[in-house]
Amino acid sequence: MGQYSIGEAIQMLMQKSGWKPKATEIRIRQEWEQIAGKTIAKYTRELKVFNGTLTIYTDVAPLKQELNLGKQQLIKTINEYLGETAITEIIVK
Repeated sequence: MGQYSIGEAIQMLMQKSGWKPKATEIRIRQEWEQIAGKTIAKYTRELKVFNGTLTIYTDVAPLKQELNLGKQQLIKTINEYLGETAITEIIVK
C-alpha cells in the first residue's frame, strides 16, 4: 500500500464516503463573498450544490439576469478558487 499525505488521505476518504459534495457546498457558502463579490453575496438568499450543479437563489431580478449572463465565467471562477472542477453548471432561481 502506498503512502499518502494526510491531505490526500482525507480527500480519498471524502470521495469514497460521499462527503465531498456536501463539503464543497459548505466551502462555497462560507467563501461566497470572496468568490462572487460583496454585492452578489449580499443579495444571494441561498446556495445549493447537487451533482456538480450550483443553484443560486436570489429575489433580485437584475441579479438573476446578471448571473445568467455570466454563468460560464462564474463556473470558471468558482472552480479556480476551489482548485478543482467541482461545478459544471449553474441554475439561478
